[in-house]
Amino acid sequence: MSEEINQNRRRFIGTAAVAVVATQLGVLGSANAKTSNAMPSSAGTGTNASFGSLKQIDAGLLNIGYAEAGPSNGPAVILLHGWPYDIYSFVDVAPLLAEAGYRVIVPYLRGHGTTRFLSDDTFRNGQQAAVAVDIIALMDALKIKQAIQAGFDWGARTAGIMAALWPERCKALVSVSGYAIPNQAANKAPLPPEAERQWWYQYYFATERGRAGYDKYRHDFAKLIWQIASPKWGFDDATFDRSAAAFDNPDHVSIVIHNYRWRLSLADGERKYDELEKRLAEAPVITVPTITLEGDANGAPHYPDDTPYRKKFSGKYEYRVIKGGVGHNLPQEAPQAFAKAIIDVDHF
Repeated sequence: MSEEINQNRRRFIGTAAVAVVATQLGVLGSANAKTSNAMPSSAGTGTNASFGSLKQIDAGLLNIGYAEAGPSNGPAVILLHGWPYDIYSFVDVAPLLAEAGYRVIVPYLRGHGTTRFLSDDTFRNGQQAAVAVDIIALMDALKIKQAIQAGFDWGARTAGIMAALWPERCKALVSVSGYAIPNQAANKAPLPPEAERQWWYQYYFATERGRAGYDKYRHDFAKLIWQIASPKWGFDDATFDRSAAAFDNPDHVSIVIHNYRWRLSLADGERKYDELEKRLAEAPVITVPTITLEGDANGAPHYPDDTPYRKKFSGKYEYRVIKGGVGHNLPQEAPQAFAKAIIDVDHF
């Protein structure tokens, strides 16, 4: 789960806590945004169990595993998953977009599924810029000049970074829980107790006990996060097990642990990403057309509405609340609403 302590995924108790986070993001100010209710779908009633055969391609530092659907000459859409999730968050979204004529690419992020590092000597880096550069490399390898970027959790963060740093590669953005670009310096500031409690696993991962515990119980750990983040989603064991297989990746634990430790400045990143991180620390405005989404039953930390981050989007923008008991894994819980947002933002 993406849990930067300075970003929009958190729902804090009390306006003071919201103000703390807004200050850390640099997005204080009245946005006066109106929410709109998009097409809801029944949570937990997905109809597809497989993407069919997956593909592999060398891209940058990785051999990336990905699913592909739709016509090869269609407008490209890249769907980006979060943690602890995988490409099956989009198993019902991809066919809807393919039917609408889009070329849909759904990659496993580094440390997940069939994605592998090309070299044993490469540092297993989970910092945000590295993950975004992976997707740019994937686009280059697939000869995709521009794509709609859409995601949730880590995927929303990655999609937002791409929209902010490489707007020429991002036709439009769909982001669950809004502006998801964190700031390391802001992450050093303590939050009110209720807000800190929601990030318990982040602090657990900061310890060697936490690393060992996640390695030993990674499936149980992920299922607990799913239950907390989507309290009304009645997923079954088969649905969870299909995704949990992605966590058996040999680099999974290293990437996850480094990601969370890096966010708290407890682990170093790589110097080659310093310039990108410097730009991201300025909380850049996103200029491409954007739809942000929020589930009405999101159990993961998030803002109660888009007011704190609305001004971070300078292009055409819309905020939608998806009703019907929809939690954090919005694409899998409400695939029709997620696909509709992508099609709609393409026509902004």
